[in-house]
Amino acid sequence: MTKTLVKAPFRADHVGSLLRPESIHQARKDYQEGNISAEQLHQIETEEIKKAVDKQIDVGLQAVTDGEFRRRFWHTDFLEHLNGVEGYVPEYGFQFKGEETEKYDVRNNGKISFNPNHPHIQDFLEFKEIVGDRAIPKQTIPSPNQLFNAGIRNLDIYPDIEEYASDIIQTYRDAIQAFYEAGCRYLQLDDVYIAGLNAENIPFNDSGYSREELINLALRVANGVLEGKPEDLIVTTHLCRGNYRSKWAFEGSYAKIAPTLFANEKVDGFFLEYDDNRSGDFTPLTYIPKGGPQVVLGVFTSKFGELEDKENIKVRVEEATQFVPLEQLCISPQCGFASTHHGNILTEEEQWAKLKFIVDISKEIWG
Repeated sequence: MTKTLVKAPFRADHVGSLLRPESIHQARKDYQEGNISAEQLHQIETEEIKKAVDKQIDVGLQAVTDGEFRRRFWHTDFLEHLNGVEGYVPEYGFQFKGEETEKYDVRNNGKISFNPNHPHIQDFLEFKEIVGDRAIPKQTIPSPNQLFNAGIRNLDIYPDIEEYASDIIQTYRDAIQAFYEAGCRYLQLDDVYIAGLNAENIPFNDSGYSREELINLALRVANGVLEGKPEDLIVTTHLCRGNYRSKWAFEGSYAKIAPTLFANEKVDGFFLEYDDNRSGDFTPLTYIPKGGPQVVLGVFTSKFGELEDKENIKVRVEEATQFVPLEQLCISPQCGFASTHHGNILTEEEQWAKLKFIVDISKEIWG
């Protein structure tokens, strides 16, 4: 019998974001209209984070998140509080399958560095206090590679992509150290950009570099950030193909990045999207080093509430063991339930039922 894991990522885990309760939607609206203060909004968010933490523990998760309840988008809220990055409203949103996203993005407006007063550090401190010793508080932030998306780098400020990459690496090293000093021991880098390097036509790209050059650069940036990280800090990465109101942005297996990134990225775990045919098969897992990073199979969907067939899930995990040993595998949804404040098209009750379902199946597989 394969043992349960005592450190992250866990046999039953989840990516991070949760559906925003109606009270948060209403509080955001009230705040924008000037009917409540920032302090009142923060307090409402805090109360809902407490409930979400309790619920995650109730369904049996060993690692819990704040649901990203204080964020509007999974990535822009963190990035726009770095020095040298600002949020703005572009002419167009991102094009997803059948829907254009809300118009909001970030852009480079100065030399990039970590802001020691970054609000997410204080948010984590408050979140960690809420969790206490009941579970492991997991922090999610966008990958440094998200700053290589089309239109973000200001060529007047950074004509040399290597200088840009160097400053991003140092910024994230400083960010990781700040989270560590705040007590974070489980950090996740969400990386849609790297997943996009698999797509037939690389999305969000205006670099002029070849796919191979971009893959190699992405690896250098990721590993540069992780160089010298504290030994007791678990860092995972989540490779997703887009998640917005139950829609997706692109498709393609992990085959094109696997020989470089799966083989060499120095993370402790890969959260991988495997909830439908867009994701391809498990063959790219061949490149995951045996005894290396944990592989968290996202074989459940966060996009819809219907529960997966339990026996089919077990079969899929068994298929994955052709490439990665069972003791190196975990299971989770393919993405969060609300990568943006809009949320996916399912109910909170369905969300909690799915997370409990994942915990229950993990016990049947691993004991």
